[in-house]
Order: sequence, then structure tokens, then C-alpha cells
Amino acid sequence: MSSSHLFKNRSFVLYLLLRVFLSLAVTGLAVSVGWHIYEATGNPMDLAFIGLTQIVPIWALFLVSGWIVDNVPRRRVLQITIAIQMLTYATLAWLLRDGVQDVGWIYILLLINSCARAFVGPSIQSILPGLVSKAELSQAVSVASTVWTTATTVGPFVAGYLLLWFDVKVYWIIVALMLVAFIAVSLLEEPAMIKKAQREWRDVVQGIIFVWGNPLVFPSMAVDLFAIMMGSVVVLLPIYAMDILQVGPEGLGYMRAMPALGSVVAGLVISRFGHGSHSGRALFLALAVFTISIVIFGLSELYWLSLLALFIYGASDMVSVILRTSIVHLATPDELRGRVNAVNSLFIASSNELGDLRGGAAAAWMGAVPAVLVGAACTGGVGLIAWWRSKDLRQLKSAAEI
Repeated sequence: MSSSHLFKNRSFVLYLLLRVFLSLAVTGLAVSVGWHIYEATGNPMDLAFIGLTQIVPIWALFLVSGWIVDNVPRRRVLQITIAIQMLTYATLAWLLRDGVQDVGWIYILLLINSCARAFVGPSIQSILPGLVSKAELSQAVSVASTVWTTATTVGPFVAGYLLLWFDVKVYWIIVALMLVAFIAVSLLEEPAMIKKAQREWRDVVQGIIFVWGNPLVFPSMAVDLFAIMMGSVVVLLPIYAMDILQVGPEGLGYMRAMPALGSVVAGLVISRFGHGSHSGRALFLALAVFTISIVIFGLSELYWLSLLALFIYGASDMVSVILRTSIVHLATPDELRGRVNAVNSLFIASSNELGDLRGGAAAAWMGAVPAVLVGAACTGGVGLIAWWRSKDLRQLKSAAEI
């Protein structure tokens, strides 16, 4: 069945607009604030603090955000949190009107912004099933994921040019993007709550216990958490663009876009041809390619080679994401699916933000290139340990075995 009929659904189109403009704003902020802070201080540790402002709210508000999303209309949650983000972006634009003067206030604003974002993720994932029929849900998820990935690909590229043209005024453009997202969510018809989630403490713990004890789910989640945490290079891209490759903000935009572009291409290829019958081996092969791409990027002093390495970095990570997501979905019983996916979401978010924190701290201590290479070695070590310890995952051939 063609997905074109979904675009006749007004609320679904508004949902896509919401996701697109949120993605453009978030990626634009990531590129811009990283560039301006490092340009002002030259200290890689300041980039690590950006990651810290992102991870603390995720852990602190994980249970609270889930409870609120299940008990307050999701459109209202999105309206409030997007409005808070708009306010922080506008304050940041005013604060940086004459350049970076005090990074402390920037971190406070980023922390407030991240607290709001902790509610956006659960809300935006939970609102979709109320916008389409059950029969359309699978296609709707596929279309929404493709649109979101495309936006995250375009966002850094556009942000690089906007930085070049507008410098600190770029934050007012980000405010405008958030305003469009706010209008889109305000025009959404309020979706009915499909099913009330369990909210007692024992239910949360039951989901965690399932993840911990399952021989397929826990290893696949843990591999992703530690591989990205140790191997992430995204936070160090301003250092490479400014000090090593010397390509400026425009070049930084291309570098930020390459992993997402690789993800899009890998996703399209897998959608067309599948990922073969040896899912376990494919997962570990993707991790090996991911590790090699990090080594190449870390050692490269050629701009085109760095872009290629980042493309492969994103493509191999997408293969791993698709395989892991399939394993988690197929191995999880229906009655535990929501709680297990909540844990999975926490792992994913934590891996990215902890990766930024680790990368910035390591670069401040030993330099950017050694930090990348040590991260690659740790990522490879994670893969070897998982291969040795996770027999069930290693020998997994197809979904039929789950």
C-alpha cells in the first residue's frame, strides 16, 4: 500500500511539520552553540559541559516525564515545553548579541532547554498512534522516521551556512523554527489516549528486570550504549573543523551532516534489500565498521577523507540501530513493550550525551586526536567483549529464532 494516503491526513502532515522544525532547531542549536563556545574559549572541556547539560535532565526527569505524558494531554505538554524552549533560545540570542561573554549563563540556558526536551521525546512518540489508524501506524512510523532523519541531515548543513552568514544572529532563526513547530502542534487535533500506561514503581522495575535478564535485549542495548559513549566523535567536530582541518563553519556544517546522510542512505538500502539472515553477525560487523571509521576520522588530515569516514560512521551506526530495534521489538512481550522501550530510549539518549561528555573531557585531557583513537579502541573492546559473552546474540540468525 502506498503511503501517499497519509498525506491527506491533516493532523499527520502537521505532525511531520512539527518533527521537521523541531529537528532543524535542535541540530541548528547544537552546531551553533558548540562553535561559539569553542571559538570564545578554545577549551575542549567546555564542549564536554554541553553534553553534561543534556544528560542530567534525561536521568533526573525520566520517570516524571513519562508519568506526565501519560496523564496530561500530550498536545498540551508539547505546547508548554516548546514554548519554554523558544524562551530559552530567545534569551540565548539576546545574551549572545555581542558574542560570548559568560559561558556560565549559556550552560544554565542549555540546562533549562534540556529539561523541556526531556518531555518532548516521550510526548512526540506517544502522540502519533492517536493521529492514524492502527492499520496505518507502521507506515506512519516509517514515513515520520525518514522525514526526521532527513531533517537531521539537512539541519547541520544549513546551520553551517547560517553561522557563516549571520553569526550570533542565527539564534533568532532558531527561535523562528521553534515558533513554526509551536503553531503546528497547536493546530493538531487532540488525539485520544489509546491506552493508559501502568505507573506503579513495581511496573517500572519489572521492565528493567526484563531488560537485564533477557539474553538478546540487554546485550544489544548495552553494546549500543557503550559503543556510542566511547566512540562518539560528534562533539569534537568543532575542534577538527577549526584547528585540524581548518574548514570553518561551512565545513563544520558538512561534517555534522555526514553521519546523518550516511544513516539515511543505509536506512534506504536496508528498507529496499533487508539486512540478511544473520542478524547477530551483522550487528557485530556493523560495530567493527563503525570502529574502523572512527580510526580513519581520528587520523585523517584530509577534508574529503574525514567526510567519507563520517558518512561510514553514520551508515554503520544506522545498521546497528535497525538491527537492535528489531531485536528489542521482537523479543519483548506485548505487555512489557512500553516499559522496555522506555528503558531503550533512556539508553539511546544517555549514550549520545555521555559520549559528548566523554569526548570533550578526553580531548581536554589528551588532545582531540588521541581522544578519538582511544575512543575507537574502547569501542572495539566493547564489541569483542560482547562477542565473547553474548552467545545468543552472536548466534542469532533471523527473527524466527526470537
